Amino acid sequence: MHESQRTPAGTALTDLILDLFRLNNRMINAGDKLVDGLGLTSARWHVLGTVATAGRPQPVAWLARDMGANRQNVQRIVNDLEKEGLLVFQPNPHHRRAQLVVLTDKGKQAYETAMRLQAPWVDMLSEGLQVEDLKTTHAVMKALRSKLEGYGDVEEQA
Repeated sequence: MHESQRTPAGTALTDLILDLFRLNNRMINAGDKLVDGLGLTSARWHVLGTVATAGRPQPVAWLARDMGANRQNVQRIVNDLEKEGLLVFQPNPHHRRAQLVVLTDKGKQAYETAMRLQAPWVDMLSEGLQVEDLKTTHAVMKALRSKLEGYGDVEEQA
């Protein structure tokens, strides 16, 4: 089988992407362990955080877009969190069917507790890393995300 030729940057990016997949899996597993005692998972924590930091109530479709996630998956998680009293749905004055998602006091408390657990964990994880390196890595990730968001489906480009 003949491997496609890549530029040096394409090869480096392929290696980075493979390690990002591995890192993502480890991050999810570590996040699950970190918030397990709160009855959360990384996915639930992510949804709570997106709602908490949105600045205003949003429908599920907007939350999913902000998370870069599938709307149906976010809807399922939001429904579960609503059943557990961490979120509530409120009427949307702009769209009758797309209700707004809002944190309850219990949801705010769960999110704040998760973030208190996250602070020492992330400080430990960042030990020995240079702030400038982290900022550069973040900038590269944001640039790649922006390109992907503007690129459309891979099948459309082939």
